[in-house]
Amino acid sequence: MKTVQLELRGLVLITPTIYRDARGFFMERFNEEQFWDHDLPTHFFQDNHSHSLPRVLRGLHFQRKPSQGKLVSVVRGAIWDVTVDLRHGSPTFGKSVGVKLNAETGQMLWIPAGFAHGFCVLGNEPADVHYKADALYNPATEGGIRWDDPDLAIAWPVQNPIVSDRDKKLSRFADYRLQPVLWDQEVLAEKEQDALLPSS
Repeated sequence: MKTVQLELRGLVLITPTIYRDARGFFMERFNEEQFWDHDLPTHFFQDNHSHSLPRVLRGLHFQRKPSQGKLVSVVRGAIWDVTVDLRHGSPTFGKSVGVKLNAETGQMLWIPAGFAHGFCVLGNEPADVHYKADALYNPATEGGIRWDDPDLAIAWPVQNPIVSDRDKKLSRFADYRLQPVLWDQEVLAEKEQDALLPSS
């Protein structure tokens, strides 16, 4: 497998090795030893799977406590996956990155804690998105920022997206900027280090 560090510190695009023949293909979505060798997290506590119809847009979401990193991949269809740096004091605070993920390439995106995350479905086929989380979901501390926030100015590649009522009511980035999550850098660093330890 190959990895590329993206322009927002901590984001890693992962390209797995895919073995193809006349029957189809085989790939490893997670291999603890390979993740360890590439300085990627190896401890995950939850697997999630979402199914979304064409033009559906989800996000932008984050979780404060426990802070949550995600390993995102697509098992059917294609998405435009977006992350926004919410780490106050980061040189790329408020900046976003978008990447195309699809079932054909099998590419995965590692998104550490301290980012908002969202995606929209590309094309005319539904998308099944799978992601591993390095902390359990806690609805009491989840948050979000509107997908169409003018300050973020994200160029979503879909017209008239289908957005949930909940996501339409998410906060503006200007409000977040006034009261940003105080991501404890020492805690995040310790969490990243723990994630890199091989499991017993």
